[in-house]
Amino acid sequence: MSNASQTDQPGEQQSKVLEGVRVVELAAWTFVPTSGAVLADWGADVLKVEHPETGDPQRALISSGMVPGAGQVNHFIEQPNRGKRSIGINVGTPEGLEVLMKLIETADVFITNLLPDSRERLGVDVDAVRARNPKIIYARGHGYGSQGDEANRGGFDLAAYWARGGIGDAYSPLDGGYPPIQRPAFGDLFGGFALASGVAAALFKRERTGVPSVVDVSLLNTAMWQISTDIVAAGVTGAPMPKFDLSEMPNPVTNIYRTSDDRHIVFVLLQADRFWADVCTRLGREDLITDERYSSAPVRFANRKDCVAELRKTIGSQTLTHWEKQLEGFDGVWDVMRTALEVHDDPQVVANGYLPRLVDGAGHEFAVVDSPVQFDQRPNAETRAPEHGEHTELILVEAGIGWDEIAELKAKGAIL
Repeated sequence: MSNASQTDQPGEQQSKVLEGVRVVELAAWTFVPTSGAVLADWGADVLKVEHPETGDPQRALISSGMVPGAGQVNHFIEQPNRGKRSIGINVGTPEGLEVLMKLIETADVFITNLLPDSRERLGVDVDAVRARNPKIIYARGHGYGSQGDEANRGGFDLAAYWARGGIGDAYSPLDGGYPPIQRPAFGDLFGGFALASGVAAALFKRERTGVPSVVDVSLLNTAMWQISTDIVAAGVTGAPMPKFDLSEMPNPVTNIYRTSDDRHIVFVLLQADRFWADVCTRLGREDLITDERYSSAPVRFANRKDCVAELRKTIGSQTLTHWEKQLEGFDGVWDVMRTALEVHDDPQVVANGYLPRLVDGAGHEFAVVDSPVQFDQRPNAETRAPEHGEHTELILVEAGIGWDEIAELKAKGAIL
């Protein structure tokens, strides 16, 4: 593994932190492939193994009409697969399995989301892979963990992460209505980043000790980590963390307020007394500063419903643009709830390179969200996702397989 020099400056040519690391990825959908995308962002050579006929089933979501974007950028593929190379292998055939094993012999990491029964049936479980490469790091993504009665149960993030892990309930409304549904791949993306981080730590351990690890990440555990404050508190107190309606938040200036043009401003003034006079002045409500019902945090708590109502009335009387001008230079923490489209033009996003622009195989330019760790102040993502089996022949030639054998493998349906 090569590391970029700490003296490198942004924009200079330099090695990426995982340059020289090879990853073989036998996975589909978003969770585990996201880990491969992060490793590719960090410089690893990631070989995405896909079935010669079907490929990653996520490729078909756009053409099936299930998500928008047909005929344009396949964003469901680009975000979790940028920077990789694709090879079409039918691992279910003896010849295809042997091709996979030849690649595994050259790799540092093997990552998969196959269920335990499938890994054993196909001959790609830990023992089989380590028999061909004893030093390889073996990374697995799970729905419900590597142990227990449900270890062999498949899981998508809406079920294993949002529902089972407690997040959906944490966001359920106080009136007993239906809980909100998560956004697409909400838990997958976090879980994939966690798996990539585990792989990076395992590479460091192997570099220091020579000992490879088996790395496991589950959607269930990542959800629990995401709301660990709630879960730990529930275990200590024997009850769920309390929920508060926005109309009576305990601290009225740690809350969300709607403007007259239906935008939302978020205030996070945890040291409320420190900022109360200034925020009231900026809102044009100096009368609230000395009002005995709101003059300190304890009395604002006691009168929180009325206090929130006053702030709602005031903020709701003007547009977002008006309040942005009024709050300019305010030392307290606040921000505007932005849409996903507005994020593309956010000055901080642009300045930090958080949305690198790529070009797909059809020549369409688009942005992906960069993985959230930068090294030496440089963005990571540089290359589009591969087409299905785009690099099959190149990768096989690199592995020392001759053209005659490649033709024979194609004839047998072992490769694309």
